[in-house]
Amino acid sequence: MLTVAVLTLSDKGSKGEREDLSGPAIAEALKGLGDVKYYDILPDERDMIRERILEYVDKVDVVITTGGTGLSPRDVTPEATRDIIEREVPGIAEAMRMEGLKKTKRAMLSRAVAGVRGRTLIINLPGSQKAVKENLAVIIDIIPHAVEKIKGDTSECAE
Repeated sequence: MLTVAVLTLSDKGSKGEREDLSGPAIAEALKGLGDVKYYDILPDERDMIRERILEYVDKVDVVITTGGTGLSPRDVTPEATRDIIEREVPGIAEAMRMEGLKKTKRAMLSRAVAGVRGRTLIINLPGSQKAVKENLAVIIDIIPHAVEKIKGDTSECAE
């Protein structure tokens, strides 16, 4: 069972002005695969996002963020993530965008990233509940394998 931290990034959500549907959708999608140990909602503030992710690193196997991956001036989640990851895993974000393009051309506007810091996988997801479900459906099967590799599993990757 994986351990997970979920971090929702939303100015309105952090003030209680909007119900967070995306964070709980992540927890629901991970049932049977992971145990959500931490769940927080923060405003779209790069320093705060970076610091909170750093608090999670090495305490959980996976940090999944939701929100702040678009083009608005306050969307800074990818920048905060890139500030702290040691190795980017571009295929995860590429796969989510590629699958998303089958549903909407707006998927190409996602700036989500994924990467590794220490022994923790960090994945950015969009902020909408629908997009969270769609994006997780694309990558959920590879998350356990990715975590095994991050932790040093040396077995062959071929299926």
